[in-house]
Amino acid sequence: MTESGVVPMTAGEIGAGDGRWRAGVVRDFARSELFERTFQEGMELVEETAAYLDGVGRQESKRLDRKVALGYASESMRLTTRLMQVASWLLVQRAVREGEMDPALACDARYRLASEAAAGAPNEADTRARGRLPVGLTDLIGRSARLYERVMHLDRRMYLDPAEAEQPHPVLSQHERLQAAFRS
Repeated sequence: MTESGVVPMTAGEIGAGDGRWRAGVVRDFARSELFERTFQEGMELVEETAAYLDGVGRQESKRLDRKVALGYASESMRLTTRLMQVASWLLVQRAVREGEMDPALACDARYRLASEAAAGAPNEADTRARGRLPVGLTDLIGRSARLYERVMHLDRRMYLDPAEAEQPHPVLSQHERLQAAFRS
């Protein structure tokens, strides 16, 4: 056991498909300062968004014309869906940190962050209305999208096998083959 309380694993235990290795990564992340900062930022953004949508945002939405108001409704639903996915992911990590969830259980696919497409892509009318949405909402949308991307990156790094996460780019692999062929 190291000073940090982490039990070192042998080379045989660190196999790519070995769940103990991945559970160790999850446990280490949940105890990290990065997790603490990300958790704090995520929960503060959830609270700020709820306060905005229930207060100022509600008043602003009442002053919008019908088409923009529809875009507002769509974007606010996408915003809350995105933030709830992030909050759920962060709460699973916190449960690991607090010892309320086994790190191996947190590796289950049902706890993975869903792709952004799950929140629904904006349609053409939503995209046109986006430029006319209140600044408060567009700010929250941008901040939530950046947080989502960071959490998605963490999720992929922690839970996907390297082979899944880093599929070779087909054009680059063809280019490498051509280079190798001409070097011969």
